[in-house]
Amino acid sequence: MTGFFRRKAAAVSIAALALALAGGGIAAAKPTGGVAETAASGQQPAVTAASLKSARAALAKGDSLGTQAVGFYATVVNANGTKSRGDGLVIKYGVGQYEVQFGSNVTSAIVVATIGRPDSCCIPPGGEISVAPRLLTSNGVFIQTRNSTGSPADRPFHLVVHR
Repeated sequence: MTGFFRRKAAAVSIAALALALAGGGIAAAKPTGGVAETAASGQQPAVTAASLKSARAALAKGDSLGTQAVGFYATVVNANGTKSRGDGLVIKYGVGQYEVQFGSNVTSAIVVATIGRPDSCCIPPGGEISVAPRLLTSNGVFIQTRNSTGSPADRPFHLVVHR
């Protein structure tokens, strides 16, 4: 009986190796480093001097009364990068690339974003959204929006940050 299992295991191993050699492989493309390429690769764009200056100003100003007093920020952003309502300063970098800065450090915050319209009408456009802490900016969050095929696209979104 053990001879049967050994032969079967050897046959499966050889078949798997043959399939891997016949059709397997990994392809990779070299990124060009442009804004669209940066968005497609999931990399954040470089932090600009203007962004750093506004981040420092927001931290120096600190929190005002409102939702920040209870430990969270909420922001609704239009697809063109303008703030519809809520907290924070919005900076648009490129297609589907946004930064939102707040009046306090949010590096250890819980951050949730979803594609959503700024008005009470209709269903938002389909797509995807990703959110991450902003590089070199302790009071910033970076958001990337994409269409349903995964290509960078401007989408309106809702953002909640719980400190």
